[in-house]
Amino acid sequence: MGFRYSVVLSTQVSKFDAVAFTGDFEANVADIARMGYDGVELAVRDPALVSAEKILEVVGRHGMAVPAIGTGQAWVEEGLSFTDPDPEVRRKAVERVRSHLPLAKQLGAVVIIGLLRGIVKPGVSQDQAMAWLVKGLQECAEEASRLGVRFALEPINRYETTLVNNVEQGLDLVEKVGSDSFGLLLDTFHMNIEEPSIEDSIRAAGSRIFHFHVADSNRWYPGAGHLDFESILRTLAETGYDGFVSGEFLPLPDADTAAREAIKYLKSLEESALET
Repeated sequence: MGFRYSVVLSTQVSKFDAVAFTGDFEANVADIARMGYDGVELAVRDPALVSAEKILEVVGRHGMAVPAIGTGQAWVEEGLSFTDPDPEVRRKAVERVRSHLPLAKQLGAVVIIGLLRGIVKPGVSQDQAMAWLVKGLQECAEEASRLGVRFALEPINRYETTLVNNVEQGLDLVEKVGSDSFGLLLDTFHMNIEEPSIEDSIRAAGSRIFHFHVADSNRWYPGAGHLDFESILRTLAETGYDGFVSGEFLPLPDADTAAREAIKYLKSLEESALET
């Protein structure tokens, strides 16, 4: 039994670089399905601007799923975060995530907390920022648990945020939030920067891995850098992970080529990676 694969698709034009597909949603879904993907991970700035029914109709027509919803555009486009010194900005960030949860329930998706967690801004201590983050996540967890939806925070490298850079810190945050609905998204690009051993960190996260991103060491598609994806996939399988492996990489040399090369390479590794 192999992995299921998805790739990130934005529901609108985005400033975020590591999104392979933007533009015509229906045409992109059709292209991604023809490449052999099993799903599309959606980057959604505001769920009020999309229709769950339309999304389900389009992806269903191609026998695909929506494994996850990314929320980072609310940080990139609007500056919302869980750790802003302005309490109104923090409130809006929490409410935005909470507004994603009904959409996630309809789609059967995990909600991703990436850069929306924010950074430690000048004049704010690390402890204060972490306290705001925990409080906001607990508010989201209460609603997620009620709806039966899972959401996951992504450890992101130190050059992009000063909050939760590695798996150890992520697991500590999971413990502080204290909800079965809250876990981690692991991303091989960030792990290559922050983890002493990608495989050991995957093992440590274990059942708390709710979603998994792949990009190579240079943030190009898997196979274009130096990461050992055979070992990574084998370790991920050993944890019992049964979710999607989702491509979040730069659209280089172009989106179609990146997506085609990614799935071809990952599937070529499966037989040896998943041998028992």
